[in-house]
Amino acid sequence: MPRKLSELPEEGEVVMATVERVEDHGAFVTLDEYPEVEGYIHISEVASGWVKNIRDHVKEGQKVVAKVIKVNPKKKYVNLSLRRVTDHQRKEKLKEWKREQRAEKLLEMAAEELGKDLDEAYEEAGYKLIEEYGSLYDALERAASNQSPEPLLEAGIPKEWAEKLAELAIENIEPGRVKIEAYVDLSCPAPNGVEIIKEALRRIEEYDEDDVKMEVQYVGAPRYRIRVDAPDYKTAEKAVRKAAEEAIEYVEEHGGEGEFHRELEEG
Repeated sequence: MPRKLSELPEEGEVVMATVERVEDHGAFVTLDEYPEVEGYIHISEVASGWVKNIRDHVKEGQKVVAKVIKVNPKKKYVNLSLRRVTDHQRKEKLKEWKREQRAEKLLEMAAEELGKDLDEAYEEAGYKLIEEYGSLYDALERAASNQSPEPLLEAGIPKEWAEKLAELAIENIEPGRVKIEAYVDLSCPAPNGVEIIKEALRRIEEYDEDDVKMEVQYVGAPRYRIRVDAPDYKTAEKAVRKAAEEAIEYVEEHGGEGEFHRELEEG
């Protein structure tokens, strides 16, 4: 089953659980993403309104989406709620769960080809990818988008893992559209400097190549955020740099200056 980096969930987190035992006043469950963590759903947290028979709502072996309402770290035990999960949260969690199951299957396939087991796969590659990209699927999707093991290597995993996982990702994952952000600083002391900058930003937003869309937002003088929507990361990176460089060139032609930032430096 797909795993998380931490040993315990946080309060408010939405999790997948399997119902192990149902009693008159509540249900005992195990958390699918957190090995060895058990949970309890009191009958009052099963559904909105009065519940006459808890077995009308939950059954042994059932997979449920629940919200963590209390965590006991010492006992590795959590209290959960079903009624506090919104329809949107349930839908998104199920979608995430299916994606992570698929990603874990690819990790397992890579492990078999490299003569490893799944525990070794997580220790040597899986956890590092989750830490770098937030989830195993997102890491593999990025490799598929780039048609390269480079994003996986950037997470610090061994080359043999990166190459094998990238190969499987490219074969099995159809990348969705991706979104990135970048920044551009523009200033112009000319009398019509404001209009010059507006024209430069307009050119960024009207960028029309490779099915890329861009939106510019004011951050604070002289900085602007560029939000990019593209078919894949490689295209997004190439497009945002090109659009920003053209905007900077336009401003410089009119006596101003500019600078592109892929990411903002901390501090």
